[in-house]
Amino acid sequence: MVQTATPSIPYSAASAEAHAPVPWYIWCGLLGVISIVFGLYWDISWHMSVGRDTFWTPAHLAIQLGGILVALTSVYLILSTTWGNNRAAKAASIQVWGFRGPLGAFLACWGGVVMVTSAPFDNWWHSSFGLDVAIVSPPHMVLGVGILAVAIGALLLLVSSMNRAAGDAHRRLRWMYLLLGGVILALHCVLLSEYTNGSQMHGPSFYRALSLAVPIILVGLSRASGYRWGATIVAGIYTAWVVGQLWLLPLFPATPKLGPVFTKITHMVPLEFPTLIIVPAIALDFLLNRYANKNKWALAAVLGTAYLVVLLLVHWPLGDFLISPAARNWVFGQNYFPYMQSPSEYHYNWEFVDLAPTTGLFLYGIGIALVTAIIGSRIGLAAGDALRGLRR
Repeated sequence: MVQTATPSIPYSAASAEAHAPVPWYIWCGLLGVISIVFGLYWDISWHMSVGRDTFWTPAHLAIQLGGILVALTSVYLILSTTWGNNRAAKAASIQVWGFRGPLGAFLACWGGVVMVTSAPFDNWWHSSFGLDVAIVSPPHMVLGVGILAVAIGALLLLVSSMNRAAGDAHRRLRWMYLLLGGVILALHCVLLSEYTNGSQMHGPSFYRALSLAVPIILVGLSRASGYRWGATIVAGIYTAWVVGQLWLLPLFPATPKLGPVFTKITHMVPLEFPTLIIVPAIALDFLLNRYANKNKWALAAVLGTAYLVVLLLVHWPLGDFLISPAARNWVFGQNYFPYMQSPSEYHYNWEFVDLAPTTGLFLYGIGIALVTAIIGSRIGLAAGDALRGLRR
């Protein structure tokens, strides 16, 4: 049973905490999630460039160590709050099965356990069914659930500290919050990457995929941040993250260690050019600022519609560009292929796929994306309001 601990002292009395430096466990949470997401991008690149030669790759270690760091930090917070004498810490805690600690610590601790559990499952899966390069597989989904719990747990820890802080401490924590939000958006988008390539930008599946949870993240984080351009900053960090891996990973040498090799590889193969979520994020921020007090369902309808319309207006012509020869360079990355892809299949990167066979089916798919975006925006509004009130 989960119970909220009765505060021993009012929050207004914790003025020292309000102006204190950023707590060490917030740094651990941020660094842990960054390590996880960095490891994920590196791991996918490793699979495309080298192959899954062993579980003990640097990328796998970065993922697991990030989860372990956040989980161990959370365990310490729970045990020190439960058996310690810090009245402020006890006031800013919840109770679960007799243990006390911040809400985020319990969630991150559970997520870290799930992440570590996924490792032997992943090894067994590859031993039983062979090597694969798919992101969506049962062990990867277990890992994804654990990562999601760790990331949200770290976010809740940061938000609760941010909401209790004031002055310079609050401003520092808010920037860390926006940074962590951008990393979480990058985490979500890497899970969608099999459905959001440039060659898919004229099909409804692309817009359905980007309407799934992205509005929740952008609207929720922006509303809770108290910053006028919160969604834009979060989307900008995601964009910089993906462009960074696109431009930096090919600078490192790599050769395949598994066969068959159909494409000669001499360097790390990056993931594709990022989706331009930053443009609809600007529209979301504008509407959130202008209509902040509007009926929430009406606001969600406006936000979801604007998000999808801007997404279409931006990515329809972007798709035309990305499949053209002009994008086959290091800037846009449309000339990179994994070692297991045959040259006879290159053309799939340069022509539209997943197209709807009829206009009616395309509109049907866009309609599903619109409903998903509106519902996601409404959930984001509720999540943002909940985060603004989080103190534990």
